[in-house]
Amino acid sequence: MVRGMPSAEATNASNTGESQPSAQTNNSLPRKRILSPAHLAAFKESQTYRDIVEFVEELNTSIVGKKLSDGRADSSVVSAILEILDEVEKIVQDTPPVDNAASRFGNPAFKTFYDKVVERSEGLHERLVDAGFLKDKNVIPELCVYFNESWGNRTRIDYGSGMELNFLCWLLCLRKLGVLSEADNQAIVLKVFWRYITIMRVLQSTYWLEPAGSHGVWGLDDYHFLPFLLGSGQLADHKHLRPKAIHDPEVLEAFSKDYMYFACIQFNNSIKTASLRWHSPMLDDISAVKTWAKVNEGMIKMYKAEVLGKLPVVQHFYFGKLLPFPEGAALGDEVPQEDEHGHIHAKGETGWTMDCCGIPVPSIFAAAAAAKGEGASTQGLLQPRSGLKPIPFD
Repeated sequence: MVRGMPSAEATNASNTGESQPSAQTNNSLPRKRILSPAHLAAFKESQTYRDIVEFVEELNTSIVGKKLSDGRADSSVVSAILEILDEVEKIVQDTPPVDNAASRFGNPAFKTFYDKVVERSEGLHERLVDAGFLKDKNVIPELCVYFNESWGNRTRIDYGSGMELNFLCWLLCLRKLGVLSEADNQAIVLKVFWRYITIMRVLQSTYWLEPAGSHGVWGLDDYHFLPFLLGSGQLADHKHLRPKAIHDPEVLEAFSKDYMYFACIQFNNSIKTASLRWHSPMLDDISAVKTWAKVNEGMIKMYKAEVLGKLPVVQHFYFGKLLPFPEGAALGDEVPQEDEHGHIHAKGETGWTMDCCGIPVPSIFAAAAAAKGEGASTQGLLQPRSGLKPIPFD
């Protein structure tokens, strides 16, 4: 079971609910604390780590055998959270990409979008207070850090599993604060989380967000991990569908509306050329597993190893009062310094010792648009589109 929140006194009692400075300038707000392999090791032994893993496992168990349409959004708190996410999509609509046709990398308009989210974030969270779901207004600045970081990195104009982790942490904090309960787990996955993924596809296609890190194209997906983990959970006890079914276009067409895993495979196929073996070799390998239950079990292990267990990812993790840094591994007043890529390195570390600072990978949306001879906007790529030439991935 996911543990509840700390005492009210421990939850940043010094905050007044007024406008707060950024997390980088206020030590009372969540900040990055993982600087070295030793800090990573301490994190993996911490209660915060256990809470994250238990939350993922709870969510995963709750949606076994459930379709996306089974998620009920009739609870008032889930509806309120979905309305907050709707507001984020409206900000995207109000912030079109600038003419950036000469570049296949991130569109600068994303920074304007990000600033608008930060500006409105506190007010969006106050809705939960006004509705009576969030009892302590003082925790809003802490919630805002995770919420704001969920949409990508402003400096690098990229997105990856670390940002996806921030959204998970935002939901976990809402759970710890009693805004969400275990009874909401199905709706959290099938409605809230999936709504987040659909908005992220809009962001990725609108602003050509680059995959975070240098190896995104060889992972499960250029951007995401959790839709595959939770998507395999949906299918874990399916009586007829098998992992190899992802190679059947008719199956993808029939079931992509019901299952996250198939939806993500269909999406990747719609914007990349060649076979799944070439553009997503890991997913192709996984399709040889005999049962979805085994796939799901492996996904959970992989998430622990490749996301929660990798320094290039969790160096961007934010620790605060709700998700504290493990005792006995504190950095004191030292705040890790980011390099020009927005990454943290141990003192004296140089060169290619951190794979997070490899060669940038162009956005798949930008490359697809370039192949078709389009300008900056590629919002239509959210669904397979007639006449769009998928990009080569060699």
